[in-house]
Order: sequence, then structure tokens, then C-alpha cells
Amino acid sequence: MTSKLKTLIPVLIFSLLPTLVVWLPFFLRIQNFWSIPLPQTGMETIVANYDGPLYLVVAKTFYNAAQISQNFAFSLPIQYYAAHFPLFPLLIRALAEVTHLVYPYAMLAVTVSTSTLAIYFFYKLIRQYSNESQALWLTFIFSVFPARWLIVRSVGSPEPLFVGSIIASIYYFQNKKYLKAGIWGAVAQATKSPAILLFAAYFLIIGSSAIRKSFKKLEIKAYPIFLIPLSLLGVFFIYQKTFNNFFAYFSSGDNIHLFFPPFQIFNYSAPWVGTFWLEEIIFIYLFGVLGLLQLIKQKETVLAWCVAIFFVSTIFVSHRDLMRYSLPIFPFLIVAFRDFLVKREFKLALAFILIPIYLFSLAFISQNAMAISNWSGLL
Repeated sequence: MTSKLKTLIPVLIFSLLPTLVVWLPFFLRIQNFWSIPLPQTGMETIVANYDGPLYLVVAKTFYNAAQISQNFAFSLPIQYYAAHFPLFPLLIRALAEVTHLVYPYAMLAVTVSTSTLAIYFFYKLIRQYSNESQALWLTFIFSVFPARWLIVRSVGSPEPLFVGSIIASIYYFQNKKYLKAGIWGAVAQATKSPAILLFAAYFLIIGSSAIRKSFKKLEIKAYPIFLIPLSLLGVFFIYQKTFNNFFAYFSSGDNIHLFFPPFQIFNYSAPWVGTFWLEEIIFIYLFGVLGLLQLIKQKETVLAWCVAIFFVSTIFVSHRDLMRYSLPIFPFLIVAFRDFLVKREFKLALAFILIPIYLFSLAFISQNAMAISNWSGLL
């Protein structure tokens, strides 16, 4: 019990403290920080960040078309909300009903709680590869880097639940606890659509000849991974009942940003790109490839397959916010580069970039908020 508490305390600190520090200038309504102008709407800026209010609409209505059209003024087609999978809004609704919190703060509470979950499972994963002090250091890195991860942990977002459940699923799959791997994979799938890639990775791992030779009965034991596509079918059945369209997700508008040939993100005229200032995208690809090659070199079969499938999908994404699409692979890149990341040189480098991470987070959050004139329907 004492050992678990010793682990949970730093995990809680790593989860809560960076988020609270990000919130502080908004909560205090500081006019500018380090010359960065900040909105004077307090925590409203935090809860208004994309796509939080859209998940609040789902939490309040559960895709009820009449309620959406009557109570919310967003100029979006009803089926657009099918792009927002149900588990995150259901958790918001449950917490709001139980605690009587207003929905926006229930959303933040769910985000922070699931961030803690993600950081906890990352610690469990990385502890398999390093001693306790190194594992805690690497967990701290994961709590603040990349900056886009810190941002989604600090606003209303399903990404912490999504990434956390992917880490948990892969952790249990590695340890041959396939039922738990399937359950957490199903949680990820009910949160965001790309979780089906996790099932694809598992299927390829199980089908590989090397695995078949090592584990003759693996196929039978691993049947629980089919909970992942079953979860997706469950989401689509919900859409059949609410939208009267089993495939409503594919009719949700411009939400599927996969295009052929690859690297369409460099088409500056694409709707969700809109700029030619894209050089940092090359670094995302570079670190993704390097991390994948490192995992292959380390013979980390499960992690390498999972990173490969998610990474290959990102090269077909045409969206300026490629980092957000890449978040599922970053925990495993930390595993890949763990030997370098515990060195003194990187510790000094991280100390240096903590300031840019923080400033970028403030600037991004301040400019990524939806304009909402009437909050009454969302409370």
C-alpha cells in the first residue's frame, strides 16, 4: 500500500500541477503574460477551446437532433456531431448528474481525471524498462511534452482518455492480459475513431509468423481484442438509433482528413491546412521514423507494430494540427529514446524548453477558443 501511494503521489503531481499552472493566468485574468495578450474571460477561455463545447452539446443531448437544433446556435449540420464519439460526453454527463457540477466544469474534471489515468499507465509501461527514479523522470517528461499534449490535458478534450486507454491496452497486451487489453482498447474505440488502428496492429502482431511460433495458443487467448471492433459497432448502432444512419460518422462532413497520395499536408491550399509555414511537420515525421526504427532495433515487437500502424496513418493526414493526430505514438517514442532522455544533457535541454512549452500553450489556448455568446444551453 505504501509503495502504491509513493507512485500515485508523483503521478498526481505530474498530472495536476502543469495543468493548474496553465490555467492560472486565465483564472487570474492576467491581461498579458511575457508580452502574450490573454483574453479577459477567465476560465471561459479554457472550456471554450475546440472541440470542448461540441462535446458538451453531445453530453447535453446525446445526439438528439431536435434538442440540438432548438438549444444550440452553432452553425453545424446535425450529423457533424457523429464525429464526436460518445464515451467522453457520457462521462461528462454522468459526472455532472452525480456531482451537480455545471457541464463545462464536469468536462474539465473528466479531462483532468483521464489525464491522471494516462500518466499512471505510462508510468506502469515505462517502469518495465527502467528503474523507479528513471521511470518517474520519464513520466514527468510525458506530462509536459509535447506541448500539444499539455494543451489537450488542460482543456475539455477526449484525447487524454483516448491516449490513456491506448497505453493501458498496449501495456496489458504486452503482458499477455488480453481481456484487459481488449477492454481498454474498446474504451479507446468508444472515445475516438482512430482506435480501430490499434485493433489492426494487434491483428498483424497475432498473425505474424514469429508470434505464432512462440505462442501456439495465442490466437485463442487473444480473442478479447475483438472487443475493439465490437465497440465501434456499438457506436454505429447508437448512430442508427439517434441519426437513423448506421454510417453517420462517414456523413459527418469534413472530419475525415485522410487523403492519397501521402503528405498532402504540404498542399497549402487544402481546407484544413491553409498555410505554407509547415517545416515543423518534417520534424514530426523525422522523430516518428527514428522512434519506430529504434523500437524495431530494440526488438519491441508490440510497440513497433502499434507505432508503425499509427505513424503510417499520419502520413495520409492533411490537417495543420498533425501533432494532435500523432499523440498516440508519443508515449512509445519516449520508450524508444529512454536511454537518451535520462541523460544530463536532455535534462538541461528540457529545463530550457519548459518556458517555450508554457508560452506556446498559453498562446494556443488563448486563440483556439470558440466564440460563444450564450452559454445557457451548455451549463
